Amino acid sequence: MDEVVEEAEALKHQGETHKRKNPKEELGNFIWRPVYWFRMLGDELHWSFVLSVVIVYGISQGLGVGLSRISTQYYMKDEQKLQPSESQIFFGIIQLPWVIKPLWGLLTDILPIFGYRRRPYFIFAGFLGVISMLSLSLHKRLHLVLALFSLMAGSAGIAIADVTIDACVAENSISHPSLASDMQSLCGLSSSIGALVGYSFSGFLVHLVGPKGVFGVLSVPAGLVILVGMLMRDHHVHNFSYRRVNQKFLDACKAMWTTLKCREVWRPCLYMYLSLALSLNVREGMFYWYTDAKGGPSFSKEVVGSIFSVGAVGSLLGVLLYQNLLKSIPFRDILFWSQLLYGLSGLLDLVLVLRINLKLGISDYFFAVIDEAATHMILRVKWMPLLVLSSKLCPPGIEGTFFALLMSIDNVGMLSSSWAGGFLLHVLEVTRTQFDNLWLSILIRSIFRIIPLGLLFLVPRSDPNSSILPTEMLRTKKGDDIPESDNVEMAPLVNRTLD
Repeated sequence: MDEVVEEAEALKHQGETHKRKNPKEELGNFIWRPVYWFRMLGDELHWSFVLSVVIVYGISQGLGVGLSRISTQYYMKDEQKLQPSESQIFFGIIQLPWVIKPLWGLLTDILPIFGYRRRPYFIFAGFLGVISMLSLSLHKRLHLVLALFSLMAGSAGIAIADVTIDACVAENSISHPSLASDMQSLCGLSSSIGALVGYSFSGFLVHLVGPKGVFGVLSVPAGLVILVGMLMRDHHVHNFSYRRVNQKFLDACKAMWTTLKCREVWRPCLYMYLSLALSLNVREGMFYWYTDAKGGPSFSKEVVGSIFSVGAVGSLLGVLLYQNLLKSIPFRDILFWSQLLYGLSGLLDLVLVLRINLKLGISDYFFAVIDEAATHMILRVKWMPLLVLSSKLCPPGIEGTFFALLMSIDNVGMLSSSWAGGFLLHVLEVTRTQFDNLWLSILIRSIFRIIPLGLLFLVPRSDPNSSILPTEMLRTKKGDDIPESDNVEMAPLVNRTLD
């Protein structure tokens, strides 16, 4: 009997010891969870793919955009002496290479170089970025037209690398549908962390070496894209006939048109464009007010960089929030709340410009930090389901092309938003020294952000983990390595068009 009692007490003691260890074990699991997640993605999708996503999204786009945004803004304002409305318009022009993403996508899908569809385009994109950034950095006084051309070339380098990695993501989303959300989270995390690092150092670098010095630093991320082209695992295409490129181009266009005519595709595309175009962009007006307004906060370069870095933190939190809590919510539901909150967050700028925060005893810097973090977190939560939705609208065989088309639609929406915002700033006479009507432009922008709520019927209610395309569109033959006579990678979609 005594032995039974002792054994029971020992078991009880072991249970209590196990309970005391649970918090540590939970903390350990929390710390190591990202490592296990990365390892899982590497095992399922290959380490070269994961590394390429981190470099392209994290370093080229995240870090690169973080460094280039502030340097370009100060370059436009101080070197080229532009007005806020002009700067807003020119920023839209710089993004034009992103509008023609379908062209880059078509090339990656139908025109292999030396037998490879992805690697040569990474290498070309890297060299284009290196040359354009060094041109901006080393030229003492570049004419505005040449400066815009160099900035557009640098943007084109990032866009080509982006569409190439997007093709890889879309291709893996088709072959691994259960990992589609994880891949978009990897892209978002890489981009947000890179942007955080970029914005954190951007203000200090602009202060130390000037905008043109930062352009020289930006040649390094572009150089790493060349490394991606050397390391990326890419399937070699055998027996490819370059004489059929024109026919393949026409077939791809027919396939895209057939897919776009599908009700399950054109409706979400229309929503994505309108939701972005209606979010008028008056960012340059706010930037000039931050730095030049007499009654404004007069933030220094370092302070502006730190504010934007907090925005990157907000964006990162948005990715984590989506990955851990929101990725299984139906598209329409999450877009409703994120769009509503996005519209309301725009009013924070109004509080700042009208100086209401000072009346409440809140400093400009603290309020600007809260504004930037909240806005970017909500924007990222709004953007993530749209990326997942886009990846699920891509038919096999033309993943890169069609995903690029969808992203091009988004970029046309952002371009429309930027130019409409520049026009609004011009009409309201917001200049380098005049900011009396800036509050009105912010109010109009916030109202326009609410309008997409009435367009949510265009978005499917489906679960993010389920397929959206009709079954017949998912039965496309890849044909990457089959002889020319059997290469019918887009035949099902083209046949539907001819019928």
